[in-house]
Amino acid sequence: MKSYINQLLMRKDLIKYLVVSDLKAQHKNSYLGFCWWLIDPLLQIFIYYFVVVIVFQRAKGAEYGVFLAIGLMVWRWLASSVTTSVRSIISQAALITQVYLPKAAFPVCTVLSQTINFGFGLIVILICFIVFHLKPGAAIVWLPFVIGMQFLFMLAIALFIAYTSVFVRDIEMITQHFMRLWFYGSPVIWYDSMIPKGGKWILKINPMASFLSGYRKIIIDNSAPDFSLLLVIGFVSIISILLLINHYQRFEHKIIKAL
Repeated sequence: MKSYINQLLMRKDLIKYLVVSDLKAQHKNSYLGFCWWLIDPLLQIFIYYFVVVIVFQRAKGAEYGVFLAIGLMVWRWLASSVTTSVRSIISQAALITQVYLPKAAFPVCTVLSQTINFGFGLIVILICFIVFHLKPGAAIVWLPFVIGMQFLFMLAIALFIAYTSVFVRDIEMITQHFMRLWFYGSPVIWYDSMIPKGGKWILKINPMASFLSGYRKIIIDNSAPDFSLLLVIGFVSIISILLLINHYQRFEHKIIKAL
């Protein structure tokens, strides 16, 4: 496994190239180009804000605006990483069958490119702070910790889904429906207090709820996140990543045959 990880590190230039290519391909045929990295999430926030605050009047203006921005940007990072990782290996079939490359590099590149997109999502959250006349506190120093834990979590999922989808092509359709269910089962656009007491167990088993709580405690409440819970998620993610990389190393030849 150590040699496989070294192979990944030796191909950092290729990984960089794949990440940049993926970013360029996202909006290459649009007039506004990379501006959509800011426009698209801002429009998404506006739509949900309009429906929840203005139409249904289910939340307060400024407070919910930032709450919503954090939820949607964090979810956007997770959802885009998971859904694009499904075809991260399949879409590179022509390259994989001609040149030897560590196959784990492709889902890794997917998560890295979506992490760069998330950086623009943080800019969107900052814009919302300016619009609603708010400012973050000293607890913002804990933000990289939560981001790091979520990155590990998504990388583990991406490695698993990318490999599985090579052999079970139905995973793509299943993932789409699962992500929709996961979205509405997570406190992305609704407060924890809105869920009935009988449904609180959903939050306890949902890692996304822990991430969202961590971000909001830091950015909105200016307090530290729940370190113990996030560290558990991070530890399980690291173990999963190592096991998956070992699996890639042992069974990469099957990927080539399946493609």
